[in-house]
Amino acid sequence: MDFRSVYRHHFLRTAAATLHTTMADPAANVAAVLETARTCADDGVGLVVFPELTLSGYSIEDVLMQDTLLETVETGLLSLVEATADLLPVLVVGAPLRYRHRLYNCAVVIHRGRILGVAPKSYLPTYREFYERRQTAPGDDVRGATIRLGATDVPFGTDLLFAAEDLPGFVLHAEICEDYWVPIPPSAEAALAGATVLANLSGSPITVGRADTRHLLSRSASARCLAAYVYAAAGEGESTTDVSWDGQTMIYENGVLLAESGRFPQGARHAVADVDLDLIAGERRRQGTFDDNRRTHATRTDAFRTVAFRLDPPGHDIGLRRTVERFPFVPADPARLEQDCFEAYSIQVAGLEQRLRAIGQPKVVIGVSGGLDSTHALIVAARAMDRLGRPRTDILAFTMPGFATSDHTRNNAVALSEALGVTFATIDITGTARTMLSEIDHPFGRGEPVYDVTFENVQAGLRTDYLFRLANQRGGIVLGTGDLSEIALGWSTYGVGDQMSHYNVNGGVPKTLMQHLIRWVISSEQFPPEVSAVLRSVLDTEITPELVPSDGTTEVQSSQATVGPYALQDFTLWYTLRHGFRPSKIAFLAGHAWSDAAAGQWPPGFPDDERPAYSPAEIRRWLQVFARRFFQFAQFKRSALPNGPKVSAGGALSPRGDWRAPSDLSATIWLDEIEREVPEG
Repeated sequence: MDFRSVYRHHFLRTAAATLHTTMADPAANVAAVLETARTCADDGVGLVVFPELTLSGYSIEDVLMQDTLLETVETGLLSLVEATADLLPVLVVGAPLRYRHRLYNCAVVIHRGRILGVAPKSYLPTYREFYERRQTAPGDDVRGATIRLGATDVPFGTDLLFAAEDLPGFVLHAEICEDYWVPIPPSAEAALAGATVLANLSGSPITVGRADTRHLLSRSASARCLAAYVYAAAGEGESTTDVSWDGQTMIYENGVLLAESGRFPQGARHAVADVDLDLIAGERRRQGTFDDNRRTHATRTDAFRTVAFRLDPPGHDIGLRRTVERFPFVPADPARLEQDCFEAYSIQVAGLEQRLRAIGQPKVVIGVSGGLDSTHALIVAARAMDRLGRPRTDILAFTMPGFATSDHTRNNAVALSEALGVTFATIDITGTARTMLSEIDHPFGRGEPVYDVTFENVQAGLRTDYLFRLANQRGGIVLGTGDLSEIALGWSTYGVGDQMSHYNVNGGVPKTLMQHLIRWVISSEQFPPEVSAVLRSVLDTEITPELVPSDGTTEVQSSQATVGPYALQDFTLWYTLRHGFRPSKIAFLAGHAWSDAAAGQWPPGFPDDERPAYSPAEIRRWLQVFARRFFQFAQFKRSALPNGPKVSAGGALSPRGDWRAPSDLSATIWLDEIEREVPEG
């Protein structure tokens, strides 16, 4: 398959469809189904879910019991099966079918000219406007059966799973409308049995507020079952004798809405999204209680039957029909970003508050450089002191200029400390650094312009050494400032360096989120205008360790030139840490997120002149850097991390929390996968 094919990366293009129903006219409804099915097939859709009683109409009441209708439904169903022999999608259509001495409201699963199986509705509402038991029988106890349709016996029951042999992770289950309004839906058992895609064919007349409830149920079912939930409701054409219809369709995945269509449509509509089957499988592996729950219900879940089929999906590029956030740690939706920033900042503040309370309210000692991380740690400390009712002068902030410290960053550090009202002092480390470099016989100590790792780490180590001794002297703890991105990439000096502190409030915050947290602090007016003015200046500053001097003709030392753009590396970190994706899949997603700066949504407040795009070659290159640094280089630093709160659902890297790994790991298999599977162009 082409690298750019969604099916190569185990996505399933899925559609939830609503139609113009022609009541009691199966031939017309078959024609409508075929029209949508062909449109979806042309779009590369592998699954289409239609509303309840698709072929007859849901709202025909006692007409369901008419022999003429039932015979015509079966004739229409068989004609539909025959007409779909050359179509890609699995179709899930609703039909009233006779079995033994009863009539059942059924979901019929069809693929390439074959009925794979039939699932009856389990729970029949007989309250308020519903009278379903008047016509149909509940199917909750139908398991292990077959039903004859035409000249073929096909599996029949609520115990059916439909598994694609050629698309790993695609296992389908169908339930009908009321089934997911009960405390233990059939889909919950099916998910425990292995279903990853849960389809709901729904009639569901609309009343005020019911659409929100459907969203709630679909979202919660997908989140609780760690699955995709595909919902399609009846719409135009159904009888409005006593009720009305809105044709709501939606697709959820693990609690996230991927797609929905407009309600009250005129004519056929369908929502389309690419469901990530790897994501679903990965979440289930990580959340061990999911399978623990299966073992509790093993008597029933082990009895499910699996019907295998081959999807034969397209192998060429058909695009990607889902939103891929450029910044997975930073939602582009303004309301969601506002909420996330409030929570992240509050987690950091609350964590520091508790640590200070627990150890006798020491002072806070912090090194401030005027850069992003130390700036954010300082404003977290200031808010913690405010909430504890302590003076901000109990924060002891030190700027420690070295050989490459710029006036701009030093001025930011001074201005911010003064605006916040903390205790501030400057300790110039250049003299001590020269002495150390001379005593270890480093070339710089002899006047030679040698700026190697020793030169850099002498400065970084001295700063941390000073902070710890100052904390000893003045009754304080050293507040760490290093962020999650730096921890992932090992971009810190180990031991007596910025890797170490008494407590690190930033350890759970990636660099890309840090920038937006500071923007949120400004926009939400957490501090007076003079503080916000300095924060804006910090945001406009190049991210640099400021350890190597510049003579004015060379560029200022850049962190991102060495470890890669934080935008890309945070993207990779999310999918590596949260989902465990293979590098080739991350590269595929990064291509869709970052190939075009003008496409898609950027987080609010993101500067227009700082919106990059990355080529496939750049994505590949920095993915290799990430693999080397994350898997092979940086773990020994992470194994000795200080305490600090987890902030993001994307994960943390504490050896006591989300990530445990050996310090002597090799990155070979990840680098080999990149070399083998990720094209340069």
